[in-house]
Amino acid sequence: MNRSDGRPRRLARIRAQLAFLCTGILLHSAAFLLWVWFSLTAAFAPRGAVVPLVFAAAATTGVTWLQRRRFAAYADTDIPRTAPVQGRNELERARRRLATSAYWRQLGYHQLAGPVLGLLETVLLGLWLGSIGGITLYAWYWLLPRDWGFSQWADTDGWLFAVAGLAVLPCLRPLTGAVIRLESVSAAWLLGPSRAEELERRVADLAERRAEALAAADAERRRIERDLHDGAQQRLVSMAVNLGLARATLTDLPPEARAVIDEAHRAAKEALDELNHLVRGLHPHVLDDRGLDAALSGIAARAPLPVHVTVDVAERAAPAVEAVAYFVVSEALTNVTKHARASRAEVVAERAGDTLRVRVTDDGEGGADPSEGTGLTGLARRVASVDGTFAIDSPRGGPTVITVELPCTLPSAL
Repeated sequence: MNRSDGRPRRLARIRAQLAFLCTGILLHSAAFLLWVWFSLTAAFAPRGAVVPLVFAAAATTGVTWLQRRRFAAYADTDIPRTAPVQGRNELERARRRLATSAYWRQLGYHQLAGPVLGLLETVLLGLWLGSIGGITLYAWYWLLPRDWGFSQWADTDGWLFAVAGLAVLPCLRPLTGAVIRLESVSAAWLLGPSRAEELERRVADLAERRAEALAAADAERRRIERDLHDGAQQRLVSMAVNLGLARATLTDLPPEARAVIDEAHRAAKEALDELNHLVRGLHPHVLDDRGLDAALSGIAARAPLPVHVTVDVAERAAPAVEAVAYFVVSEALTNVTKHARASRAEVVAERAGDTLRVRVTDDGEGGADPSEGTGLTGLARRVASVDGTFAIDSPRGGPTVITVELPCTLPSAL
């Protein structure tokens, strides 16, 4: 960067600093005088202090908004907004706003820190004007009439002010920058959210983003399930039917050709079975159409051992929650079939308030350990993705009980 580029930037920075000082004096003075007016009204006319109180409360919010704009425009500082107050109407929102710690921090900034900062800004602005006026004193000397007292006074002591202006002016820019940084720190502390409020807002943002990610993943699974069901699955069905017709009607083919047709027909049916299993694993269509009861009953019907299913869900949970419950039961019964050596199993799904509780029990040999790679770790992670809890009780010799509790309602993104 050459000097010609740096000089306009320095001048623009100085103009922004002076604008920051001028607007700060106006806003701090206005807020302080507003509170003085309210205090005098409350002291001398207590019965009529309600209207000034409401006006002062609203004005505090308005001045806070102006201060944020001032810091953003002239100090390149973004003061975060506090969380909005919810209410049925404006009066209720105002009443709740008065009860928040954020409002009283803002009031403390305007009425306690504001006057001190305004006085500091006034002194600093006076030094700017005085130093510039001292440096340009002799220019005014030649412009003003000679019979003015100012001109006569400048003849004797004007050089002292010119020297003082030249000495003070180089110090004003860093001094102004220090004051602006001081104000930025105090404003961020008092006008912005507290650390607890900021952490709470971050947690809410993360929960909302996670809900959006879960919704997007669930929608993608549904899309893939529809594409497979309407596309590849239908073509496999058509191919299996055609191969079956060819095997039944083309009886005069050589044995080698019939063997090829038989093998292709068997492979098509196996591929169709695998695709059906894959589609159910992505997102079962019956879960959307008929709910959790029918979907869990379908899993039990396909299991190679007797499974008793009890579903007591008066009101359906969120779609993503139902999907998690379905996959928990599906994976749990798969583990029972592969590892438990059980003769029967039981699935119970019930809703208690805003919690969906799912319990899978088997009479197998027990000893299930999530660290052994039986899919239980993946189940726990999937349950945790919707803020659910996962517990397993599997002593040696059985029985094994898997209990999952899921929130029925999730953020609005779901």
